Amino acid sequence: MIRRTTAAKGLALAAVLSLGLTACASSDDGSGDSTEGGGGSSEPLKIGTILPVTGTLAFLGPPEIAGVGLAIDDINAAGGVLGNDVTVEWGDSGDSTDLSVASSTATDLIGKGVSVAIGAASSAVSLGVVDQFAEASVMQISPANTAADLSGYGEFFARTAPPDTVQGPAHADLIMGDGHCKVGFLVQNEAYGNGLRDYIQEALEAGGCEAVYGGNGEGHEFAPGETNFGAQVTDLLAQKPDAISIVAFEETTAIVNELVSQGWDFNGTTYFVDGNLSNYGEDFDPGTLEGVQGTLPGAQADEAFRDQLTTWYSENESGELEDFSYSAESYDATVLAALAAVKGEATDGATISQNIRAVSGAEGGTEVKTFEEGVKALEAGDEIHYVGKSGIGPLNESNDPTSAFIGIYKYGADNTYTFERQIEGKIEE
Repeated sequence: MIRRTTAAKGLALAAVLSLGLTACASSDDGSGDSTEGGGGSSEPLKIGTILPVTGTLAFLGPPEIAGVGLAIDDINAAGGVLGNDVTVEWGDSGDSTDLSVASSTATDLIGKGVSVAIGAASSAVSLGVVDQFAEASVMQISPANTAADLSGYGEFFARTAPPDTVQGPAHADLIMGDGHCKVGFLVQNEAYGNGLRDYIQEALEAGGCEAVYGGNGEGHEFAPGETNFGAQVTDLLAQKPDAISIVAFEETTAIVNELVSQGWDFNGTTYFVDGNLSNYGEDFDPGTLEGVQGTLPGAQADEAFRDQLTTWYSENESGELEDFSYSAESYDATVLAALAAVKGEATDGATISQNIRAVSGAEGGTEVKTFEEGVKALEAGDEIHYVGKSGIGPLNESNDPTSAFIGIYKYGADNTYTFERQIEGKIEE
């Protein structure tokens, strides 16, 4: 078993979204098309994590940690990478209110010789450390970053979550499908919040609807970590929206409380995103969030996988896993890194960077569902297409998934959410 030792423990349309994506090019060729092997490190593969143990996204930490831990256990049970067990160095990303936490963790992981860093959860946090990892030739793979600013950022960054060009239109379609057309936004002022709001707003306006508050360029965004929303909620409700979309993290609790105090009816009118889709339970009075809906990138984890994650977390973290957001993406990020090392016959970050697209299926090949199947196919000389737990398509030249599922979730009277349905969004180059 892999035990963690950090200091602190804590997508109505049945159609396919087809979206154009213009990648942000870097000064380096980040395509990773060529695969190489044999010339890199033969040391055991060491993976580091930069995931939220503290901060406003700490609720995403447990499922992501469980995804990585379970994947490493499965990899090692199948014989490890190139004959050696994979090891892990656990690290905290914090959040965008204090980027020094992530910077310190990145420095620590680099110093400990990791070849791969799984994380961060926050796009803003990743934007703060991605160059640091790249300069050290550490392959960073985020299971949760969705900001379009990270598409094609460089050869040492990839992700198993789709960019907001997928979730944004899906979120807008959900709102319009419910009959709403005057939408107010409450948005945190950083790369994730602004970017996702922009794609939601663009899709709403393309559908003939409007942003009545909090739209792009209006200056209504709030700082990450804000706790006082009285003035913003007053101003928003004065615009008489028929729906509110909240794009935030932990700040959502304070936002909901303020909306309650000002008489907003949440049922069928309020929408969350991946950053705040959490089980709130007794945080609010029973029924407060009943009828609220949210979008979350990623396929719904099946029951067997959820059971495995729950068992791992209980045995290794001595706690109960209550959320599964981005757990599958974390698992797949870890397996992709390991398979890339096997294909490249070396465990250094450069080799993993050069081979990760190929093992994700960018060059076609034999479909494999587990690390063990992938190793057998690679040893037989086959190209492979790892079809993982999250259901994403092969990575494109921007190191983004070419397709991904967006799940629709709905809250009940107990202020917890359940899966309703999902659609597949695709990115066309």
